[in-house]
Amino acid sequence: MNDLTIQGRVQRGTCDTQDGTRTKPADGGFAGVIKQAVERVDDMEKQADRSVQHLVKGEAGIHETMIALEKADISLRLLLQIRNKAMDAYREVMRMQF
Repeated sequence: MNDLTIQGRVQRGTCDTQDGTRTKPADGGFAGVIKQAVERVDDMEKQADRSVQHLVKGEAGIHETMIALEKADISLRLLLQIRNKAMDAYREVMRMQF
């Protein structure tokens, strides 16, 4: 367990981008955070597609392509799990009786 470390502090309301910069979410609050997450997953999918194209042309190696594909796959699965949890929470709130 010693190999797990937390590096840096994440400020509330910030989001790390691919190039290491931090951006503030849109003024939409939770909706803005979700929108940014969807955009980041979309960017990863596009990057994976470009990586496959480079592999086919012989411009990239199989290792880099597989890493890009796995990153895109993991980020999409994470986004789907977040969506599922949000939908479950919404349904639970709708079942509450006041």
